[in-house]
Amino acid sequence: MDTAYHTRRMELQTYFGDTAAAAWEKLTSAAPVSGIRAAVRAGREAMHETILSWLPEDLTGRTVLDAGCGTGTFSVAAAGRGAEVLAIDIAGPLVEIAANRLADPQLIPRITWRVGDMTHPDLGVFDHAVALDSMIHYEEADMEAMVSRILPRIRRSLILTHAPRTALLSAMHAAGKLFPRSDRAPAIIPVSGASLARRIERASGGAFRVARRQRISSGFYFSEAMEVVRA
Repeated sequence: MDTAYHTRRMELQTYFGDTAAAAWEKLTSAAPVSGIRAAVRAGREAMHETILSWLPEDLTGRTVLDAGCGTGTFSVAAAGRGAEVLAIDIAGPLVEIAANRLADPQLIPRITWRVGDMTHPDLGVFDHAVALDSMIHYEEADMEAMVSRILPRIRRSLILTHAPRTALLSAMHAAGKLFPRSDRAPAIIPVSGASLARRIERASGGAFRVARRQRISSGFYFSEAMEVVRA
């Protein structure tokens, strides 16, 4: 991965770990939010439910990597289905929020919270991995590289999301670049789902295939889920 990737990673670590931590804590809670953020919240909740529907109802005995766990919504849901979860994010304050929110004594021992690189090989081997809106700020080639680092340690499936390359989202992305960097969050980068799928399958050497895709849109929330499974 090149310098541009590492620069972007540091931007995201700063933004989600400092600038936007309080906003994300509120967005991922039940607290009232503005109309725009309410639509984003609804979109994320719909995507969350989609991803859960692609996993077994009973995850007892299975291990799950929550790659980019944020405030921990998916981690808690997976643990609630019986999974042993490793939840990791580069933004320490978000991981702290997630750990502090978890009050169910039955779920606490099932989730390991960690701050760091979700692609690091030392994290171990997992049955499933989920990267929910944690790669959407990266270029397509960087997403391919990140997935290529995770897949060798996945026994069954990886579910990731990306920003779909639509005319509307591409226009919004281009317009966003007109504003000073201090006035905006790190850009969401639209990518082609078909192209990303080909990249991932090719990079895996045929060991994995893309099984299904699902697009969710709600207000300013645009995201597409992709399930990658053992071939």
